[in-house]
Amino acid sequence: MNSFSEKLIGNVSKVIVGKDKQIELLLVSLLVGGHVLLEDVPGTGKTKTARALAQSLDLDFRRVQFTIDLLPSDLTGINYFDRQANEFVFRKGPVFTNILLADEINRATARTQSSLLECMEEKQVTVDGDTRKLDLPFLVIATQNPVESQGTFPLPEAQLDRFLMMLKMDYPTHEESISILKRFATEDPLNDLTAVTNREEIMEMQEKVKTIFVSDLLYDYAARIIEATRESADISVGASPRALLAFVAAAKALAFVRGRKNCIPDDFKELAVPVLAHRLVLRSQRSLASDGKLMLKRDSAEAILQKILNTVSCPTEDFTK
Repeated sequence: MNSFSEKLIGNVSKVIVGKDKQIELLLVSLLVGGHVLLEDVPGTGKTKTARALAQSLDLDFRRVQFTIDLLPSDLTGINYFDRQANEFVFRKGPVFTNILLADEINRATARTQSSLLECMEEKQVTVDGDTRKLDLPFLVIATQNPVESQGTFPLPEAQLDRFLMMLKMDYPTHEESISILKRFATEDPLNDLTAVTNREEIMEMQEKVKTIFVSDLLYDYAARIIEATRESADISVGASPRALLAFVAAAKALAFVRGRKNCIPDDFKELAVPVLAHRLVLRSQRSLASDGKLMLKRDSAEAILQKILNTVSCPTEDFTK
């Protein structure tokens, strides 16, 4: 792992216990300008992880609690008439930040959710015909509860495809639970967390990620994995060209974070589930695990992707320049 990654992951880990893998993938997303959907039950540290990351990066941070009455203009901003200036003035919404936490994103209506599409994909906002660029870097971290359906609106496929990754926080182990109790016994360590990098260094790291080498064999390997999702009998809609671009970009960032100058097949194997699982439309959204219990969509997609990875032949040559 390179020094930049060690420094950042170590700092966030002062607050978040046992989630180094998720923190590493959040960093990967930031370095390629992607966005992350954190999906898990309440209380697993989704919001605190986002806040700890923002404080470690010394970037502007805004949190929006998504509710059924949230309007698109509540996110993007509005033009209002300023009587003193005798003209319309634009009041910026919370999307004009560096890290936006969209808390419980699936509690807003589809209309409000769709207002994020332009800013997530094109890093800009259009209001009343005027387009305004967002400040870079720009990262959306959205959260949702996968088991509660009352008062929620499922994210449309177009919205899901804008997220580079979907991550699960998972429950802590017994040892991690003890560490959490001790760490938060007297005060919240987030209050004392200081930044370990700045905007300029992050932008510099983003440029370095673009120089990571990917051999033609690995381009072929990534493309064959994506094509296999379109040919699978278990999947009705496979991964898109946007998914392929995201897959390779994430692999380059993961190689950079781990201190390498080139990608290897394991980068793609490790990223297949977080980058691709949420983008797939399964033929049956309800399936049974081997023990007869009903599996969630993500669990089903994960099993299908693992089967694809076991089927697609993996190159074994030298992948350096």
